[in-house]
Amino acid sequence: MSEQQYRVTVGDWASQKALSQPIRMEVFVQEQNVPAEQEMDQMDAVCLHAIAYNGAGQPVGTGRLLPDGHIGRMAVRKVARGAGVGGLLLQALMAQAHARGDRVLALSAQSHAAPFYERHGFVIEGDEFYEAGIAHINMVYRY
Repeated sequence: MSEQQYRVTVGDWASQKALSQPIRMEVFVQEQNVPAEQEMDQMDAVCLHAIAYNGAGQPVGTGRLLPDGHIGRMAVRKVARGAGVGGLLLQALMAQAHARGDRVLALSAQSHAAPFYERHGFVIEGDEFYEAGIAHINMVYRY
């Protein structure tokens, strides 16, 4: 499936939770064994949330933008991986950040995903660390 068959919406937690939360639980909790209480946090309520839909209108990916310019909780269901969904989500969140005046974006990428973020202009800052038993690296994007 090509990128053109996907669409992304962005909204607050109240409007996006019902579709975003199951994707995050599937990817992070079920696939990656992140504790559920660690995955869902109080920051969701103050974030902008993006959801990607496939051509059939099914939600296949999500991500969030925190008020301080951090992007996180990027998750794409297995059925849609490798089709450009992550890039569409990331670009939508970056556009929202830029529109509100953010000059620096930051994220903690799972280390294996660093090349994906580098392709979108993020650069590695600092050393690798572990969160929920998974290797991560901090990355930044400057406008």
